[in-house]
Amino acid sequence: MDAYLLDWANLLLRWVHVITAIAWIGSSFYFVFLDNNLIKPNSPDLLEKGVDGAMWAVHGGGFYNPQKYMVAPKKIHTKLHWFYWEAYTTWLTGFSLFTVLYLWNAGTFLIDKSLMDWSPAQAITAALSFLVVFWLIYDAVSRVFGFRENGERIVGAIMMAVVAFAAWAACHLFAGRAAFLLVGAMIATAMSANVFFWIIPGQRKVVAAMTSGVAMDPKELAMHGKRGKQRSVHNTYFTLPVIFAMLSNHYSFLYTHEYHWVVLVLMMLAGALIRQFFVQRHGYHLGRASNPLPFAIAGVVVLLGVIVWLRPAPTANASTASASPVTFAQVSQVLEQRCHMCHGAQVQMKNVRFDSAEGVKQHALNIYQQAVVLRVMPMNNATGITEEERGVIKRWYEAGPKTE
Repeated sequence: MDAYLLDWANLLLRWVHVITAIAWIGSSFYFVFLDNNLIKPNSPDLLEKGVDGAMWAVHGGGFYNPQKYMVAPKKIHTKLHWFYWEAYTTWLTGFSLFTVLYLWNAGTFLIDKSLMDWSPAQAITAALSFLVVFWLIYDAVSRVFGFRENGERIVGAIMMAVVAFAAWAACHLFAGRAAFLLVGAMIATAMSANVFFWIIPGQRKVVAAMTSGVAMDPKELAMHGKRGKQRSVHNTYFTLPVIFAMLSNHYSFLYTHEYHWVVLVLMMLAGALIRQFFVQRHGYHLGRASNPLPFAIAGVVVLLGVIVWLRPAPTANASTASASPVTFAQVSQVLEQRCHMCHGAQVQMKNVRFDSAEGVKQHALNIYQQAVVLRVMPMNNATGITEEERGVIKRWYEAGPKTE
C-alpha cells in the first residue's frame, strides 16, 4: 500500500509540476518577447505618462496594446497582477516530486554503490547541498560581475564553468539518472530563488514607493528594475537546459554513457544557444540586434555532434530465428532474480507484479520496452541484469510472449 500511495503522489505531483511549469515558462517567454518587440511611442500623451515602449498584437479575436513603464506609472487604476506563484508552485511541486521519488528512496534511485558507497542520509545531504551551493555561487557572481562592462559575458562564462563542474561532480557521486535530474533541479532552484529573493522584493519596493507617496531615490528604483531584468533574462536562458535535464531520465542512453556528464553539459549548451537565437530574433526584426542565425546553427551543430557521438556501435547480426527458443520458465527465472525485488509479492512499484503468469502476460510489452528497448530497467541496473538475460527477454517477446 505504501508503494501504491507513493506512485499516486508521484503522478499527481508530476502533473501539477508540469502544469505550473508551463504557466511559468510561458509567461517568461512572453515577457521576453514583449521586451524585444516594444517600440518607443511618439504619441505625446503616452510619453507624458512615462510609457517607454508599446506594441499592438492580435489574439483570440481581440486586439491588445501592452505598454511598458521603465520605473512605474504615476497611478495604477486597476488591480495589479503579480507573476510569482507560477515560479513558487513550480519549485515546490518539483522539490516535492524529487523528495518522493529520489530522496525518499535514496538507496534505490539516488545512490550508485559502484560510484559512492554512502548512506542515504549522506547522499541526501550532498544532493541538497548542490541546490544551496549553486544558488550562493550564482547569486554572488551575478552581483559582483553583472553590472560591470561586459558583465553578462563574464557571468555567463563563469556559470558555464560552474555548471560543467557541477555536472561532473554529480555524475561521479550519484546514479546517472539522478545526477542529470539533480543538475536540472540545481539550476531550477536558482531560477525560483531569483524570483523570491530579487525580482518580487524589488517590485514590491517600487509599488510601495508609488502607493505610499514617500519619495524614493531614483537610482535605487532604477537598480531594482535593472536587477529584476537581469535575473529575469538569466532565467530565460536557464529554461531549455533545465527542461532537457528533466526529460533526460526517460532516455538511458544519455545517462549511462561513459562520459554522461559531458553529454549533459553539451546538451545544456545547445539549449542555451537555441534560446539565444529566439531571444535575439525579436530584436533583429526591429533592427536592434545582429542576425541571430549563428546561434541557432551553433546549437544545432552541438546537437548533431552529440547524436553522432552517441550512436550505437555496430553489432553482429545474430539471427534470432537460429537461436534456441526461450521458454517461459527461463524468462520467469530472469524476472525472479532481477525484477521481483520491486515487482513481486512484497513490493509492487507502480502497482505492477511479475510473480505470476497473468502479471507477466499483462505487462509483457512493458517488460520488453523497459528492459530491452529502452534499457532503463532495472533502475540503475541495481539487480545486475546481464546482456544475456536481456537477450532472453528479447527472444521470448519477439517470438510471441507465451506464458504457458
